[in-house]
Amino acid sequence: MQATVSSGWPTLLRRLEFIAYPAAAGAACTVLSLGVVTWLPALAAMAHALQLWRAEGDSRVFANTFTAFSRYWRALWRHGLLSTAAAVVLTANIGYLLGRSEPWTFVVLAAQVGIAAALVIHHIALAAEAGRSCEGSVRTWSAGALALGFGSPARGTALLGAVVSAVLISLVVPLGPLLLGPSLPVLLALSFADPRRHTP
Repeated sequence: MQATVSSGWPTLLRRLEFIAYPAAAGAACTVLSLGVVTWLPALAAMAHALQLWRAEGDSRVFANTFTAFSRYWRALWRHGLLSTAAAVVLTANIGYLLGRSEPWTFVVLAAQVGIAAALVIHHIALAAEAGRSCEGSVRTWSAGALALGFGSPARGTALLGAVVSAVLISLVVPLGPLLLGPSLPVLLALSFADPRRHTP
């Protein structure tokens, strides 16, 4: 009996890694996102740390997120600023339309929600592409993100579903949505972008 329990420990610890390391990376991303317009570089830095963990077994995901942040800040601060402004406008529009009862508001509201969903998919994919190749350019990352997020309807739907489900599932954990909400969707996007998935 003891031998069975002992042999199960390595498996249990490996499974716990898939919660602990994404949570640590998500914590670093949350701290870096406190600057409001810093959320996109923080997301990319977190993706880079998670990619190092996936590809090289580097478990210093918290520290690696902070280390990579300055590089991504220089590259993505303009994009992050524009995306933050777009998110504020969309949120204001949706809030305004929810308070209206005219028949046309449903169509406009659906369009606003659709745009918001597309932006969520794009930014998760953008963070993953930036995390995979930290020496690339914003143009290269954006092109890769479009292919990753919208090249397959199933893949885009899965990324959007991961964002929603990660937040809902992690509600049972204190601060769960802040720790796992950003990291699990990015981890899925990194998995989708892995070239090994496409090799026979």
